[in-house]
Amino acid sequence: MPNATSSGSAQPSMPVLASTKLVVAIVLAAWFALIMVLGATGAFATPPGTLPFPIAIGVTAPILLFLAGFWLSRPFRELVLAADVRLMLGIQGWRFAGLGFLALYTYGVLPGSFAWPAGLGDMAIGATAPWLLVALIRQPRFAASKTFVVWNLLGLLDLVVAVGTGALSSALATGVPEEVTTAPMAQLPLVVIPAYLVPIFVMLHLAALVQARR
Repeated sequence: MPNATSSGSAQPSMPVLASTKLVVAIVLAAWFALIMVLGATGAFATPPGTLPFPIAIGVTAPILLFLAGFWLSRPFRELVLAADVRLMLGIQGWRFAGLGFLALYTYGVLPGSFAWPAGLGDMAIGATAPWLLVALIRQPRFAASKTFVVWNLLGLLDLVVAVGTGALSSALATGVPEEVTTAPMAQLPLVVIPAYLVPIFVMLHLAALVQARR
């Protein structure tokens, strides 16, 4: 019987699904290792007053690969369509950790022009995720509701705003001594957020929206 966590079409065989999951897990692990190596070598850092193109590539490339895989690989597409929406919502709840951006702003590590919109937006999505999760557990068809779709769109908008304000702050930096910039976001450990976690959160929103359409 079709529900919010199935594609409404024939499900992939268990061996194919298991092998696809393994490939995805390996890719995620290798991707994380790559980010750590690049972050340690300063590959994401850019001079003050320039657009952070390395970070931009780190954010967009995984998302484009996800979309390409969804459209070109049937096993991967079926895996996405069969993913548990409840789990995806639960993972989004971790975005309440955006409170850390405000803490870093308080200690003069990040500029307010980036920390406030990114922090408050993430906190809003993270705080409301459990409520949507409860609604989804009570009524699986909630995944097809307008509220569910709008929430996911707002979650995507928050990530776009965070990346956009971070890029703008970097481009407007003057490089004067003691200036507070978004440079720490291009260094370990914070670079893991834009180069790894942000693309994953985007993928989870896109997967949820695709399932909502089904």
